[in-house]
Amino acid sequence: MNILIVGGAGFLGANLVRRCLCDPGNRVTVLDSLDPHLHAGTEHLRAVWDRIRFVRGSMADEPLIAEMVQNQDIILNCAAQTSHPLSLQLPLFDAEINCLGNLKLLEAVRLLNRNAVVAYASSSTVIGKAMGDVVDEAHGERPLDIYSANKGVAEKYHRIYHRAHGLKTVVLRFANLYGPYGKGYPEFGFVNYFIHLACADQPIQLFGSGSQTRNVMYVEDAAEIMYRAAQDPRLFGETYFAVHDEHFTVAAIAEQIVRTFGRGRITHVEWPEERQRIEIEQVRISGARLRSITGWAPGVSLAEGLEKTRRVMEGQAPS
Repeated sequence: MNILIVGGAGFLGANLVRRCLCDPGNRVTVLDSLDPHLHAGTEHLRAVWDRIRFVRGSMADEPLIAEMVQNQDIILNCAAQTSHPLSLQLPLFDAEINCLGNLKLLEAVRLLNRNAVVAYASSSTVIGKAMGDVVDEAHGERPLDIYSANKGVAEKYHRIYHRAHGLKTVVLRFANLYGPYGKGYPEFGFVNYFIHLACADQPIQLFGSGSQTRNVMYVEDAAEIMYRAAQDPRLFGETYFAVHDEHFTVAAIAEQIVRTFGRGRITHVEWPEERQRIEIEQVRISGARLRSITGWAPGVSLAEGLEKTRRVMEGQAPS
């Protein structure tokens, strides 16, 4: 198959590249802007550099997008501005990537390659604060920041292009992915940031008590289901939570990271006002709908995923 991974130099993208290359016959093209705002680089692709085609470019470049989508069987769309705080500081930048970029991509597919499947990586944060004990696809959307609002808009673009134009689209909502090739910055996912701090033997600062609950999932499980979903017509046109059924408090996650890496320590600080305003607090997400259709379930527990991540980061074994 010909596979285009948009945002393929990023965290999920780099892991998707490796998953796609596991199957003989796949021809993988990576498109990434390498935008410095997103701390993007190609270092995580160096080990597979001779097995992919890499193109540097943005989804804002309509002629380039038009060229890239042609002759592709699957388009795995991971391109995004993923920082919640940055989306509040630079809302137009966020909208250019997370809204207009996706619209330009879908329009190019509609005009030039209607047979391609487009799988979009979205976020569980589109819902805002959880209303009730368990969140599923029927939950309403009241996002708390620009990033989450724009991801929700992009989800709807994919659904509309399926309904109105017959495109083969599928949207997966992920929650708190972690693992190899993650970014060690606080604005790009707290689990990978905690891992980065532990590796540097730095204190892991928890806001408040750290009692808020989260689903977490090892990134290779996310790459697996996104790759499968793009090949499963039963999923086309809809949006699904793709999450692990493990739930932990943020404090418990930090404690497991310190145990696994044997470094770092946990401290507690007061909530920064800006972060508290967009905090979703307790959330427990169900991925039952996706699993009932596909039979897929994540295969890696938190303890196993952190150990696999440690081994990759320390160069002991490939992930």
